[in-house]
Amino acid sequence: MGAQLTPYLMSENARAQAEFYKQALGGEIGSVLTFGETPGAPEAMKDKVMHMVLTVAGTNTLFLSDSFEPVPGSRSLNLSLSYGSEAEARTAYANLGEGGEFKHPFDRQPWGAYYGEVVDQFGVTWMIVTQ
Repeated sequence: MGAQLTPYLMSENARAQAEFYKQALGGEIGSVLTFGETPGAPEAMKDKVMHMVLTVAGTNTLFLSDSFEPVPGSRSLNLSLSYGSEAEARTAYANLGEGGEFKHPFDRQPWGAYYGEVVDQFGVTWMIVTQ
Protein backbone atom coordinates (compact mmCIF):
# COMPACT_ATOMS: atom_id res chain seq x y z
CA MET A 1 0.00 0.00 0.00
CA GLY A 2 1.39 3.40 -0.96
CA ALA A 3 0.79 6.98 -0.03
CA GLN A 4 0.56 10.20 -2.01
CA LEU A 5 2.58 13.22 -0.89
CA THR A 6 0.99 16.62 -1.54
CA PRO A 7 2.81 19.85 -0.64
CA TYR A 8 0.71 22.02 1.70
CA LEU A 9 1.71 25.69 1.56
CA MET A 10 0.85 28.03 4.42
CA SER A 11 0.41 31.52 3.03
CA GLU A 12 -0.16 35.12 4.06
CA ASN A 13 -2.44 35.43 0.99
CA ALA A 14 -3.41 32.02 -0.40
CA ARG A 15 -5.69 33.44 -3.11
CA ALA A 16 -2.96 35.71 -4.53
CA GLN A 17 -0.37 32.94 -4.30
CA ALA A 18 -2.66 30.48 -6.12
CA GLU A 19 -3.38 33.05 -8.86
CA PHE A 20 0.37 33.62 -9.28
CA TYR A 21 1.00 29.87 -9.68
CA LYS A 22 -1.93 29.54 -12.11
CA GLN A 23 -0.36 32.19 -14.33
CA ALA A 24 3.26 31.07 -13.89
CA LEU A 25 2.72 27.34 -14.37
CA GLY A 26 -0.73 26.96 -15.85
CA GLY A 27 -3.31 25.53 -13.53
CA GLU A 28 -6.73 25.49 -12.01
CA ILE A 29 -8.24 25.97 -8.57
CA GLY A 30 -10.27 22.88 -7.78
CA SER A 31 -11.91 23.92 -4.53
CA VAL A 32 -11.79 26.55 -1.79
CA LEU A 33 -13.06 26.29 1.77
CA THR A 34 -12.97 29.45 3.89
CA PHE A 35 -12.64 29.60 7.65
CA GLY A 36 -16.09 31.25 7.72
CA GLU A 37 -17.61 28.04 6.35
CA THR A 38 -16.62 26.19 9.51
CA PRO A 39 -18.04 26.70 13.01
CA GLY A 40 -16.09 28.73 15.53
CA ALA A 41 -13.83 30.58 13.09
CA PRO A 42 -12.50 33.93 14.31
CA GLU A 43 -14.31 36.86 12.65
CA ALA A 44 -11.03 38.27 11.31
CA MET A 45 -10.38 34.98 9.45
CA LYS A 46 -13.88 34.30 8.06
CA ASP A 47 -12.98 35.25 4.46
CA LYS A 48 -9.54 33.67 4.59
CA VAL A 49 -8.74 30.34 2.93
CA MET A 50 -8.83 27.34 5.23
CA HIS A 51 -8.14 24.81 2.46
CA MET A 52 -7.56 25.23 -1.27
CA VAL A 53 -6.78 22.61 -3.89
CA LEU A 54 -4.71 23.87 -6.82
CA THR A 55 -3.55 21.85 -9.83
CA VAL A 56 -0.46 23.22 -11.62
CA ALA A 57 1.82 22.27 -14.50
CA GLY A 58 -0.34 19.39 -15.64
CA THR A 59 -1.54 17.10 -12.89
CA ASN A 60 0.51 18.30 -9.89
CA THR A 61 -1.57 19.13 -6.83
CA LEU A 62 -0.76 21.79 -4.23
CA PHE A 63 -2.80 22.55 -1.11
CA LEU A 64 -2.80 26.11 0.24
CA SER A 65 -4.14 27.76 3.37
CA ASP A 66 -4.00 31.23 4.86
CA SER A 67 -1.94 31.22 8.04
CA PHE A 68 -2.88 32.71 11.41
CA GLU A 69 0.69 34.01 11.78
CA PRO A 70 3.39 35.45 9.49
CA VAL A 71 4.95 32.89 7.13
CA PRO A 72 8.72 33.22 6.84
CA GLY A 73 10.47 31.83 3.75
CA SER A 74 12.41 28.66 4.32
CA ARG A 75 15.28 26.88 2.61
CA SER A 76 14.55 23.67 4.51
CA LEU A 77 11.96 22.56 1.93
CA ASN A 78 12.09 23.01 -1.84
CA LEU A 79 9.58 22.09 -4.55
CA SER A 80 11.06 20.41 -7.62
CA LEU A 81 9.36 20.51 -11.03
CA SER A 82 10.72 18.21 -13.71
CA TYR A 83 9.89 18.96 -17.35
CA GLY A 84 10.29 16.91 -20.50
CA SER A 85 11.40 19.92 -22.54
CA GLU A 86 13.95 22.64 -21.99
CA ALA A 87 11.57 25.31 -23.34
CA GLU A 88 8.82 24.44 -20.82
CA ALA A 89 11.34 24.39 -17.99
CA ARG A 90 12.80 27.78 -19.00
CA THR A 91 9.31 29.30 -19.09
CA ALA A 92 8.43 27.98 -15.63
CA TYR A 93 11.78 29.23 -14.26
CA ALA A 94 11.24 32.72 -15.71
CA ASN A 95 7.60 32.93 -14.63
CA LEU A 96 8.23 31.78 -11.06
CA GLY A 97 11.10 34.25 -10.72
CA GLU A 98 8.93 37.30 -11.46
CA GLY A 99 9.02 39.38 -8.30
CA GLY A 100 11.25 36.80 -6.64
CA GLU A 101 14.91 35.91 -6.74
CA PHE A 102 16.85 33.76 -9.21
CA LYS A 103 19.15 31.72 -6.95
CA HIS A 104 20.84 29.45 -9.49
CA PRO A 105 20.85 30.25 -13.22
CA PHE A 106 18.89 27.88 -15.44
CA ASP A 107 21.59 26.15 -17.48
CA ARG A 108 22.94 22.77 -18.57
CA GLN A 109 24.49 20.91 -15.64
CA PRO A 110 27.41 18.45 -15.52
CA TRP A 111 24.97 15.52 -15.22
CA GLY A 112 23.42 16.53 -18.58
CA ALA A 113 20.06 17.98 -17.54
CA TYR A 114 19.10 21.62 -17.37
CA TYR A 115 18.56 22.98 -13.85
CA GLY A 116 17.79 26.28 -12.19
CA GLU A 117 16.63 27.41 -8.78
CA VAL A 118 14.34 30.32 -8.00
CA VAL A 119 12.69 31.69 -4.86
CA ASP A 120 9.28 33.05 -5.80
CA GLN A 121 7.73 36.25 -4.44
CA PHE A 122 6.03 34.21 -1.67
CA GLY A 123 9.32 32.77 -0.38
CA VAL A 124 8.88 29.28 -1.87
CA THR A 125 12.02 27.76 -3.39
CA TRP A 126 11.48 25.96 -6.71
CA MET A 127 14.01 23.65 -8.35
CA ILE A 128 13.29 23.51 -12.09
CA VAL A 129 14.90 20.65 -13.98
CA THR A 130 14.63 18.77 -17.27
CA GLN A 131 14.38 15.00 -17.29
